[in-house]
Amino acid sequence: MYVNMSSVAAFFVATTGRAVAFSTRSALPQAARALSVRQMATGPMPYDEDKMPIYALGLNIGMQISQQTDFKTLLDEDELEILLKGFGDVVKVEATVNPMEVLQKYGPAVNQLLRERMDGILDRVKKEGGEFIEGFLDCNDEAVKTDSGLVYYSMIEGTGASPTVSDTVEVHYHGTLTDGTVFDSSVDRGATIKFGLGQVIKGWQEGLAMMKEGGKATLVIPSELAYGDNGSGGAVPPGATLKFEVELFKVNP
Repeated sequence: MYVNMSSVAAFFVATTGRAVAFSTRSALPQAARALSVRQMATGPMPYDEDKMPIYALGLNIGMQISQQTDFKTLLDEDELEILLKGFGDVVKVEATVNPMEVLQKYGPAVNQLLRERMDGILDRVKKEGGEFIEGFLDCNDEAVKTDSGLVYYSMIEGTGASPTVSDTVEVHYHGTLTDGTVFDSSVDRGATIKFGLGQVIKGWQEGLAMMKEGGKATLVIPSELAYGDNGSGGAVPPGATLKFEVELFKVNP
């Protein structure tokens, strides 16, 4: 479930006083990442070649909107049809009511509805994350849970230096959600990555400090040590618990 409430509010011009401008410059990389996570189907092109650019334009708009808010999770099928009808009425200039008057009247109710549904889903995601952590601990006797809530499980003990937050590290990692969805992986990309340890999420800072060069470990990171209630773009849902397998190759002061 991916919800950006600040972006949702921006849609309702009447209640925020601001208009929305779509930007392909920043949205396309994020939208592509979201599509890979959701594993959307691939198949033959639905239109003739001369009509596909128009279809691509529609996909672009849809990806940007879906990147901001996953309406398919928040709304049921009937509600989605109503939403698409409203969108189509504006695009085709076929609305039988004044859109601005509708926004003025119902904008606050829309924001309240989305907020309530988002809170319910966020609570569920956090609960599932807690259950995943307990299950992981039950299945891995050597795993330890720190005072912060991080779960650390050593797979291969290293023999070199341990990093501090001021160091630069070179690692391989494979990151998944609790349902096994891969959201980011240097392993899949086939290249290690170097970064300052102080520049990453708290769960990584704490977990890698427990490792030594040459070591490999699994980190299970609760949302408060990861991306919190905001998530990260379309890849990491709000409130998500994350699981990483990390190999630490090099520590540079």
